Amino acid sequence: MTTRKLQPQTRFLQTSSRQSTMFYARSVVLYALLCICSTNYSKIKNASIPVRLFTEEELQRYDGSEDGQPIYMAIKGVVFDVTTGKEFYGKGAPYNALVGKDSTRAVAKMSLDPADLTHDTTGLTENQLQSLEQIFKGTYKAKYPIVGYTSRRVLNEDGSPNKDFKPEDQPNFNIKEEF
Repeated sequence: MTTRKLQPQTRFLQTSSRQSTMFYARSVVLYALLCICSTNYSKIKNASIPVRLFTEEELQRYDGSEDGQPIYMAIKGVVFDVTTGKEFYGKGAPYNALVGKDSTRAVAKMSLDPADLTHDTTGLTENQLQSLEQIFKGTYKAKYPIVGYTSRRVLNEDGSPNKDFKPEDQPNFNIKEEF
C-alpha cells in the first residue's frame, strides 16, 4: 500500500474548506441565538405594557392638565400615550381639546369644534373616513404607543360584556393590525 503525500495546494484547500464550514456553522448558531434573543425581548417588552380598558371618566384624568401625568388620547377606541407630543397636546397647547377622550370624529373632520369631540362616526363622508384611517395609521399608530382601549368597544352601557361585539364589524376597525 502506498501513501500519497498531499500537495501543498490540496492541504490549503482542505484547511480552507474546513475553516469555511466552521465559520458557516458559527454564523448559523449566532444567527439562531440572535433570533431567540430578539423574540424573547419582544415578548418581554410587550408583556411589560399592560393592555387596559378605559372608561370615559378614567380617560378624562389624562387630559394634560396635571404636570407629570401622562397625556392620553383615543381614536377609534384605541388609547394612545401622546405625552411625547406635549407641545401639541399638553395644557394650553393647540390640540389639547382632543386629549382625555375619544376624538375619532374630530380627527376625521380635522375639527376642534366641541360637538366633534366624540367617538361617533355617524354621517362622516367617505373622504373623512379615509382621512381618519390615514391619520390613525400614519400618525398615531406610527408615532405613539398604544396603552389600552376604550371600554365602549367591548362593554354595554351598563358595564356588562357586549356579547354581540365583533371587532371586525366595527366601522374603521381592523383587529389584525391592532392586536
